[in-house]
Amino acid sequence: MTTPDYTPNLPEVVEEVRQFFERYETALVEKDVDTLDETFWRSPHAIRYALHENGYGFDEIHQHRVARPPGPGIKEKRIRLEILTLGRDFATVNLEFKVTGKDLIGRQSQTCVRFPDEGWKVVAAHVSTVNQQPLW
Repeated sequence: MTTPDYTPNLPEVVEEVRQFFERYETALVEKDVDTLDETFWRSPHAIRYALHENGYGFDEIHQHRVARPPGPGIKEKRIRLEILTLGRDFATVNLEFKVTGKDLIGRQSQTCVRFPDEGWKVVAAHVSTVNQQPLW
């Protein structure tokens, strides 16, 4: 049995994931549902927590995408983008951003897996906002 390779941030894999993420971001802004669907794992186990809905499974995620109005979205400015890859087939992408027109910081995370016959897919995603005022 061979030991899996979990080498962090192989440059070529980080670049693949960065391109995958940018394709997803462009599709969000353009409301390109076909491309958005291509980026997500077509499984009842896929999850996407968004600002106004929770999608459990690919079918629910797709239905939310179809219902979402087109437009530029909520991201006024990127603050920080972090990509972590472990080996060649697992990655996380985390984005911190300024919410358009509000005193809020947004957070977006994606867990991605490269499937042998399908390439990179988001298996879990989360979007939320943080009020910049501390709670305590």
